[in-house]
Amino acid sequence: MTMAAPETTSTAVPFEPGTATIAVVTFNRSGLLTRLLESIEKMDPKPGHVVIVDNASTDDTTAVVDSFRDRVGTELVYRRLETNTGGSGGFSEGMRVAYDLGSDWIWLMDDDVEVMPDGLAKMGKWAPRFKSIQGRRYDFDGSEFYWQYRIAEPLGIPIPFAPSGFDSTGFKEMNSGCFEGMFIHRDIVTQIGLPDPRFFIYWDDQTYGWLASRKTTSVIVDEFVLRRTREIKQWDMGIRHMNASSDAYRYYIMRNRAHIKQYYRSLGVYNPVLFGIGTSLTFVKELIRLLFVERKVRGTSNLFRGLRDGGKIARDASWRPMAPLAESAPGR
Repeated sequence: MTMAAPETTSTAVPFEPGTATIAVVTFNRSGLLTRLLESIEKMDPKPGHVVIVDNASTDDTTAVVDSFRDRVGTELVYRRLETNTGGSGGFSEGMRVAYDLGSDWIWLMDDDVEVMPDGLAKMGKWAPRFKSIQGRRYDFDGSEFYWQYRIAEPLGIPIPFAPSGFDSTGFKEMNSGCFEGMFIHRDIVTQIGLPDPRFFIYWDDQTYGWLASRKTTSVIVDEFVLRRTREIKQWDMGIRHMNASSDAYRYYIMRNRAHIKQYYRSLGVYNPVLFGIGTSLTFVKELIRLLFVERKVRGTSNLFRGLRDGGKIARDASWRPMAPLAESAPGR
């Protein structure tokens, strides 16, 4: 399949912070959300809007959001969903709300990070040049967090040891994405549509970033703009870490390979042999995670359940990718 070369520039006009919206997804973590909102309160400059999507929390999240309305320093938009739609559904809704607000830039993030005070200024520095940008993060302990910014496309899996260093340009091209800090222009959202809520959790941001990279030059920039505020059990492998997981994650990791397969098919890049190898490598990686990070053997049944249910998705002839959006006049 022949594809047009991605765009390399976004806009000639300077970045205006008020045209950006931070979209946050939260679920029953009001303490972490409080830290994030406190960090947004300290930002300079601030975005035009902050959108909070609440995945049907049962704690005091609503009260926490209300307590920040008069102190966060920008318009706060709260959407409480009736059911838990997972991170995928939450980010899809957050992107939709931000887009409908007329935002030129949408900055996605989980509730377990905080923003550096000058984070938006650092991202905005790159906005006149690129339309899909990922900043860097500090880990919980203050160390540099390594994110796998490139995928081996035929396999559909991250390249675990892609170079972490930056040269004098200050950026590296990527073909993936992470909703913990994705900074994306509405033009790209218009073309590729909203994040796919069918993933529920896992592979959704990688797939969305990959779709964006087919439309524009996507980059990770050498700017620390976020810090993780939640400690996660890890296996320190020296060059990188492997985080602990859960039974739910194990299930969706394998099931959602089928959604990636369907996207690949729809775009004419699916190679059954190579993609199958990627799925096998993913399965082995999750076994290693069980044994060496979580130090247990129970949990493999969730991997097999995911493969089984993924087979149903892969055979669904009615499956269609998320549709592009019809551009409308800005709502701001």
